[in-house]
Amino acid sequence: MSDQTPPVDVDAAAPVPADTLEPGEVIAERAGLFGAAGSGDTSGYGGLQQQVVFPAESARPYGGYFDAIADALADALAAAGMTWGDVVEKVVIDRGDMTLHIRREHLLPVSQILRDNPDLRFEMCMGVSGVHYPESKDRELHGHYPLLSYTHNRRVNLDVAAPDADPHLPSVVSVWPTNDWHERETYDFFGIVFDGHPALTRIEMPDDWVGHPQRKDYPLGGIPVEYKGASIPPPDQRRGYA
Repeated sequence: MSDQTPPVDVDAAAPVPADTLEPGEVIAERAGLFGAAGSGDTSGYGGLQQQVVFPAESARPYGGYFDAIADALADALAAAGMTWGDVVEKVVIDRGDMTLHIRREHLLPVSQILRDNPDLRFEMCMGVSGVHYPESKDRELHGHYPLLSYTHNRRVNLDVAAPDADPHLPSVVSVWPTNDWHERETYDFFGIVFDGHPALTRIEMPDDWVGHPQRKDYPLGGIPVEYKGASIPPPDQRRGYA
């Protein structure tokens, strides 16, 4: 089957030069490739040190078609009785991508507008990826939604945050039905509960599995798993590593 996804007009969404971006918010210093602790690091990146940085809000003009998206969304929100400041936390233009950070209580109506408004027409949601920032207090879990407009040949991302203590986001399956399995996978691996999903169950791990394996605080090894009667030890105890 050939890929029917239309190419993105690179010139229309040219990336902002790195030296024009505002400095972001450093939320943590991470050691190793995955940032996990409590088990042996067998990745070979145990000495890696890096900052976890949230990009700062971008200033207008955004460039390319990004301003047209912002204007059309602002007009549609006003027509629906909502204000930009109440709905959108910030807009980030980084590495040629536009990300709208949306407050979670407004995710569903914003998704409906982005799909149905004739000036936007983001007919396709490519899924939802979970992200875990354990150091970001009250914003530890994020759902990231890449959207595609076949009509206008444009792309935009939505980012929605939730606290670890209340890991709930609205389901967008009623707007983009193809997100059904994507939301199940993100629930399975990150523990984000998508309210309104028609059947939110695990899709990869067993139903009785404890924990969510792609969270940063999940151990890299040592999970008590039995395979044909044998226990599997932590990775750093299976063999010697230089």
